[in-house]
Amino acid sequence: MALKDTCKTMRHLLENILGDLEKAEEGNKAAAQRVRTDSIKFEKAAKLYRKESIKADKSGVMKKVKAAAKKKAPPQKHKAPAVKEKEHVHPKAKAAASKKHEAHKKVPTARKNPTAKLPQAKRKKK
Repeated sequence: MALKDTCKTMRHLLENILGDLEKAEEGNKAAAQRVRTDSIKFEKAAKLYRKESIKADKSGVMKKVKAAAKKKAPPQKHKAPAVKEKEHVHPKAKAAASKKHEAHKKVPTARKNPTAKLPQAKRKKK
């Protein structure tokens, strides 16, 4: 199947990119070049994968895989989260906590001050 081959190619390219990316972050210029070229190859492989997966989905191959995956996975049961009881807080402690909270509120750091008006010189009349 071509779709499986494309998946293998993409996986291989990703592993190469991740390995070289670590080296490139350390300053290795050759590794940075390999990351750039492999990313172009990965882009082409990703486009090919998209085409092949759409084709497989339309032909019904993907539906068979989805049905098999559903049969294998057991159904999961969700548990309701435990409800915690609220503890009693003394009113004075609440007031102290709210004062601390108010102290951390955002204060505007920059205010626009009005521009200073310079006194105008009085003109003498002749």
